[in-house]
Amino acid sequence: MRISNIGFFIILQLLGLTLWLLNSHATVVHSQKVEYLPGFDGPLPFSLETGYIGVDEGEEAQLFYYFFESENNPKQDPVILWLTGGPLCSAMSAILYEIGPIQLEEVDNVETIPKLFLRQYAWTKTASILFVDFPAGAGFSYAETSRANYSGDFRASHNINQFLRKWLLNHPQFLSNPLYLGGDSYTGFTLPLYFIDMIYDNERGGQPFLNLKDILRSILTSPFNNIFEYFYIQGYILGNPATDRFIDSNYQVPFAHGMGLISDEQYKSLQRTCRGQYQLVNARNQECRNNIKNFEWGLLGIQITMTLENYCDIDSLRIHGISGSKRRMMIDRVNSLLHLKQLGAYDCRKEGYLVAKQWMNQKSVQKALHVRKETIGNWIRCNYKFNYSYEVPSSVPYHVKISAKGFRSLIYSGDHDMIVPFLGTQAWIRSLNYSIIDDWRKWLVDGQIAGFTRTYANKMTFATVKGAGHTAPEYKPKQCAFMFKRWIRGEAL
Repeated sequence: MRISNIGFFIILQLLGLTLWLLNSHATVVHSQKVEYLPGFDGPLPFSLETGYIGVDEGEEAQLFYYFFESENNPKQDPVILWLTGGPLCSAMSAILYEIGPIQLEEVDNVETIPKLFLRQYAWTKTASILFVDFPAGAGFSYAETSRANYSGDFRASHNINQFLRKWLLNHPQFLSNPLYLGGDSYTGFTLPLYFIDMIYDNERGGQPFLNLKDILRSILTSPFNNIFEYFYIQGYILGNPATDRFIDSNYQVPFAHGMGLISDEQYKSLQRTCRGQYQLVNARNQECRNNIKNFEWGLLGIQITMTLENYCDIDSLRIHGISGSKRRMMIDRVNSLLHLKQLGAYDCRKEGYLVAKQWMNQKSVQKALHVRKETIGNWIRCNYKFNYSYEVPSSVPYHVKISAKGFRSLIYSGDHDMIVPFLGTQAWIRSLNYSIIDDWRKWLVDGQIAGFTRTYANKMTFATVKGAGHTAPEYKPKQCAFMFKRWIRGEAL
């Protein structure tokens, strides 16, 4: 068979790119397979790889990752880069409590090593997921210099861009798979920023975010360019995402009223005196300030991560850094009340947070995960002592830019989360001003209403998860797994 000149040129280009990807000396990734984990009977029935990738200047920040291959068809299924919120919460929080393939047995005695068992509704049954302890200071990731001990939204964006490119260079077998970014909570501020950074780096010629079709598109002459239509990055997923500091906080008042947590009279008084601005720093007058303080005091003892559940000291640790000083002040006040401080860890729904700390600090567990010795002190789920700059007041402008590029997105909200109320999420989505193509309707799992959804012309799908809290898969794992599976496959919820 005769090969045309252009065909021969394409083959040469692809061969050169392949050799470069496989032999790039600029990227050093230290990774190993994990075959066994303490607490799990026998070899792991899925593929797990852990490793370190150096980022920042001189690779001063060493980021630890967990890569779970899809249990379905890893050669074709999407790859999801999943970033845990906080910021500075370990990826293990998402793995063990939300969407990973394993979870810990909740035991009454944290001195014993708990058993691991498989999660029935893991998202890894549909996609390969790359979890990262991010930034340095989270989980097993660490800084090699004092300079790298400081991070912030913009620096983190640059570093995760570096991380993903280096990881893909060392895993060329996944270059043809669809790629998505995902996260929840605080990542609502930063993930859209990361996405924009990657898009524009990609357009400047960065590799390897162009898949085979895009590589061909860059080689072929213009008459053929319309054959190849999409970027390698397909879209993003955000759960209960903190998005705009003003909007998220401001919608807590109407949310509380709608949930029956404050009276009609109190709500009307807040509306009249504050005129829609329910933050002390923006209070218009003394009467408004007094009303806001009364509102906050009235909510003491409400578990704002999940308003249906009993207050829990451990669970409140999730919320630091998300909504600013107002939220921290509320928690400090709650902790000062003697009758609430008497609630022990095991009166909480998620005493498993303590179990994770016990398990992750076992030397046998860290050895099995190939963690470098003496790089961190004790593993903690969320490292709030690390130096981090909260630089993005609103990620709405980034959503606008991403929408203009035509990427898909799924935004979902547990409808009993008061930290990032679904009302606020709906408000900033409306502000994008895209037309509705699939109006508000219920979505079902096993014939039961799992939540409500709406789809917009910018390829954004919004969904509520009925009865879920701040990290929705933690509360409604089956419903969220079905939601994810349908959306990632391009099906209607």
